[in-house]
Amino acid sequence: MTIAVGDTLPDATFMVMTDKGPAPISTAELTAGKTVVLFGLPGAFTPTCSAKHVPSFRDNAAALAAKGVDTVACVSVNDAFVMGAWGKDQQVGDKIMMLADGNGDFTRKTGLDLDLSGFGMGLRSKRYALVATDGKVTAINLEANPSAMDVSSAEAVLKLL
Repeated sequence: MTIAVGDTLPDATFMVMTDKGPAPISTAELTAGKTVVLFGLPGAFTPTCSAKHVPSFRDNAAALAAKGVDTVACVSVNDAFVMGAWGKDQQVGDKIMMLADGNGDFTRKTGLDLDLSGFGMGLRSKRYALVATDGKVTAINLEANPSAMDVSSAEAVLKLL
């Protein structure tokens, strides 16, 4: 079952890269008392993800903050080292928190998992953007095609806020 508006985000632990190495952050720590935009995508350094998805949120971070968003976070089924390197490559700075869902726990619990084994990529995430306030989903846009970015861009999220 796919997570929907009104649902509470599941309990999961992400890893984020810090100056001291990977560090855990729970869903609760990420969302408690905040409005958070989470956008998920199939993988770091992949074409649409790198050329369009991350840049849309990086370039619209100030506009999202002006609409009341406290945190913008990118979720991918990659490890913290890859997510850290990708964040540097994409020059996200402190605009986007790069969340590693290395085992795909959050992705599976939300029903947003995507089996790309046929392409040699294993379990990945569907492409989506969601807004959660204090851990409760208030909006979600899910792409029908993981290669497309029609409803999960920052521009689309801005229209939801």
